[in-house]
Amino acid sequence: MARGPRYGHNVIVPDNPSQQHTTSNATRQDLRAVIATRRDLGPDYEDALVDSFLDKLDVEIAARVRSEVAAQTAGIAKDTHRGKDTTVPVALGSLGIGIPLTAIASSNAGGAGLLLAWAGIICVNVAYALSRRSSR
Repeated sequence: MARGPRYGHNVIVPDNPSQQHTTSNATRQDLRAVIATRRDLGPDYEDALVDSFLDKLDVEIAARVRSEVAAQTAGIAKDTHRGKDTTVPVALGSLGIGIPLTAIASSNAGGAGLLLAWAGIICVNVAYALSRRSSR
């Protein structure tokens, strides 16, 4: 840490200039305006000027954080929908439902009930496959 030349405050100076964060031109202009105003008004207004600048900086930081979180959340949501393959659970669920439906349908309605139950399961799976294909 380097020492500030005039007031003895600690100033963080990065070892590598590429580590510096980009600052908006508005923030730079605001800081320059605060420094110029401090020169004009003197040290009596220093605390008020610093508080005002820090309030503006807090608003800018909060906006950047919200923007970054929104971007990352959107990216995660897109990756989640793309990466998950829900075909296997649907197929296993169909088989799991198909076994008891086969027993119930064949014992109560015979061959026609069995065909009707499996036709329903097949229709559900086809509709699911078509909806996944159209969403890609």
